[in-house]
Amino acid sequence: MRSRTLRTAPVPLPAVHVEPPSETMRAIVFDAPGEADVLRLAEIPVPRPTLSEVLVRIEAAGVNPIDAKTRSGHGVAEAIDHWPSTIGFDFSGVVVSTPYEAHELQPGTEVFGMLPFPRSGGSYAEYAVVPSLSVTRKPAGLSHVEAAGVPLAALTAWGLVVETALAHEGQRMLIHAGPGGVGHLAVQLASYFGAHVTATGSERNLPWLRDLGAEVAIDHATTRFEDVVGEMDVVIDLVGNVADDTGSRSLGVLRTGGLYVLVPSGAWPGYADEAAAAGVRATGYQVVPDGSVLATLARLLDSGAIRVFVDSVHDLSDAAAAHREVERGHVRGKVVLSVTAGR
Repeated sequence: MRSRTLRTAPVPLPAVHVEPPSETMRAIVFDAPGEADVLRLAEIPVPRPTLSEVLVRIEAAGVNPIDAKTRSGHGVAEAIDHWPSTIGFDFSGVVVSTPYEAHELQPGTEVFGMLPFPRSGGSYAEYAVVPSLSVTRKPAGLSHVEAAGVPLAALTAWGLVVETALAHEGQRMLIHAGPGGVGHLAVQLASYFGAHVTATGSERNLPWLRDLGAEVAIDHATTRFEDVVGEMDVVIDLVGNVADDTGSRSLGVLRTGGLYVLVPSGAWPGYADEAAAAGVRATGYQVVPDGSVLATLARLLDSGAIRVFVDSVHDLSDAAAAHREVERGHVRGKVVLSVTAGR
């Protein structure tokens, strides 16, 4: 007779005491779209979790180009349904409360993740409620500032390189804007999965791109990439046609049936038709805030297989300066807000 092993419910870890929040918190808000100076520090109610949500005390928040676009009236601004509005997607912090006693993310657990802003409050704040499927344990080897720079950029890079391009040994992949937040992680992931990576960037970043795993690094200011690259299987375009017709020129370096992936929304409205005329496949991409994928990325970060680079750190109250920095371009890696600095 075959024996049967009974499975028992996991015993929840002892909860760590976390000081409950007060009724209000500091947060960055804006009253209407505009320039970076519309961002202001305010005192607003602490959000309250419901159903499967986790309440997190935010230690640091990542700043992404989509944040600046939304603040200026583009990005996801159309989905904002009340003003003043908070802002921000990325965070790293500490769990304050969980949906139930046996939940794996007990109070005191260090976590990082991505908020479903603007359907929820933003991450430029001292507290946030997060769907439990969009959050996971913070990599032990990363500080909160480093971890806050990961979620949106790394999830986007994973979706582009692994899920859409199906990166594999010997695949030839061109990544535009390699030094940026998404770009520097995409270069590493593509190299990790065996692709032959060519990346474009500024002259000062070329040695760094090679260090990240790019076998060829091209200065976009002095060299036309189509003059030096061979036939590509995939182009991941983090620029589009907003600068020097980067998208249109990219179609010419793809093999017949190759794949062109456009990331910035609105950067080239006619890309699909032009790609079809060139005999290549094309798609846009939207990031998915998947905690299970983020957990995989956390393991890669902890192992050293990939790393995140934080270019600068601003206090929460200096969110406007952080946005101006992102909008100027030339950021290497990520810009991050320290939320704890003013506590």
